[in-house]
Amino acid sequence: MRFELFIGLRYLRAKRKQTFISIISVISIVGVMVGVMALVTVLAVMNGFQEDIRNKILGITSHVLVLDGSGGIREYQTITRRVETVEGVVAATPFVLGQAMLSTDRAATGVVVRGIDPETASRVVNLEINLKEGTLDELHSPEGPAGVDSPEGMIIGRELENLLGVSRGDEINMISPTGVMTPVGMVPRMRKFKVTGVFESGMYEYDSTLVFLDLRAAQDFFDMPDRVTGIEVRVQDIYQADEVSQRVARELGFPYWTKDWMQMNKNLFSALKLEKIMMFILLALIIMVAAFNIIGTLTMVVMEKTRDIAILKSMGATARKILNIFIIEGVVVGVMGTALGIMGGYGLCLLLARYPFPLPRDVYPLSYLPVKPDIFDFLVVAASAIVISFAATIYPSWHASKLQPAEALRYE
Repeated sequence: MRFELFIGLRYLRAKRKQTFISIISVISIVGVMVGVMALVTVLAVMNGFQEDIRNKILGITSHVLVLDGSGGIREYQTITRRVETVEGVVAATPFVLGQAMLSTDRAATGVVVRGIDPETASRVVNLEINLKEGTLDELHSPEGPAGVDSPEGMIIGRELENLLGVSRGDEINMISPTGVMTPVGMVPRMRKFKVTGVFESGMYEYDSTLVFLDLRAAQDFFDMPDRVTGIEVRVQDIYQADEVSQRVARELGFPYWTKDWMQMNKNLFSALKLEKIMMFILLALIIMVAAFNIIGTLTMVVMEKTRDIAILKSMGATARKILNIFIIEGVVVGVMGTALGIMGGYGLCLLLARYPFPLPRDVYPLSYLPVKPDIFDFLVVAASAIVISFAATIYPSWHASKLQPAEALRYE
């Protein structure tokens, strides 16, 4: 192999009269480099998007939900303690979920109301990360959930704040679609709440339709004094949430059932995964275009080195050795381009991480271009580029190995 490697590397350094072939070799290396650099950079950006969106979702929702098909969980304190004993569970907290309408002097809109326990919810969801104003402790009212003089606190999303035209400290009327039966008929349940906090997740669906109340206030408003909608669970490893979810379901038994965060957001993350695969396929075409440059380069080298090939064969070089010479030359071009592309792509990722590229907030849920390089993606891209480069060398190398010395030297 030393003999083939020596000659293959020697053919990459063209003589003065063969400068054109050397330039084409450089172009082939640059083509592979650009393709690999674009591919690893785009995959890193896709990973960043996926991780950032996942963090935003898990900052609002929990890893696992425990629900009851009978319309609510009774004795939820006991159930919560049982859930926390399951292997892989970090913490659990009860919650109440319902729909209502918020109204002010300026506007009215429907919202999803989520009642949480401020003391335990902070151990399950990372809502504090998204809070821009106020704290979870401010959800408590000094006079309890039924206080009239001092309304209960409420945390709303930034988009909802703009829609209703309110700010922290303002009061909002909440109306339930399920009213109270009175002698004069059905009367909608209405209560006044005070805006004590504002969160901003970056997800328009959450920021415009979700509000948080104290658990007791939500139970009182939705007439669920001894029940909760379900229990939120935080697990140690988010990628094993499905396994922990199954353990919790087995521990509680019927009629309880569970859902993990991957099931609840399956469509979104499936779309992101499909988009990443399609971007890999499309950008791999750039490397394939560079592979055609490798084919052209080797073809021209074979034509230029016809006399050399004939002399080598006359001296005893076998067809396999001739084949190896040109395969090595093409693979070296691919490996050099891949190595430069990997280094360039990683450098570009570091540059984007240090100096974030801004994105319009009215179009994207992120304010900057997120980047997260993944060593596995780098290895897959490098292996794919080298395999494509190797495949591009087969035909020109096979053609060179079939050259007959007598025909090549006939007119010499």
